[in-house]
Amino acid sequence: MRKRGNVYWDWVDPARHTRSVDERQVDGTTLNVQVRMSLLGRTQLFVGVYGGKGQVISEESFESSPGETMTQALAWGLERARSQSPIRTSPVKGRKPEGLPRAGSKQAER
Repeated sequence: MRKRGNVYWDWVDPARHTRSVDERQVDGTTLNVQVRMSLLGRTQLFVGVYGGKGQVISEESFESSPGETMTQALAWGLERARSQSPIRTSPVKGRKPEGLPRAGSKQAER
């Protein structure tokens, strides 16, 4: 179970809708990124990195991400969390998107 720090508790507002993504690293580190719109229409972001036993490694909140949609802010926040993770993960690169149906799928075999 994750133990939230003061940054999270200062940021969280259960009355507002948020979108979030959680990612578990191979060493047990958990990344938690949440995004929401403020009442003034600003994109707000929370980035949390938690150790394998739930301890806080890093928590940050950003009150405004000018010009970014919630989706863009969420993607940026996940990259930021990955960069703060002890194992410094990054997404797999170098692979080009495949057209549909993808090779090996049952539809491609027809």
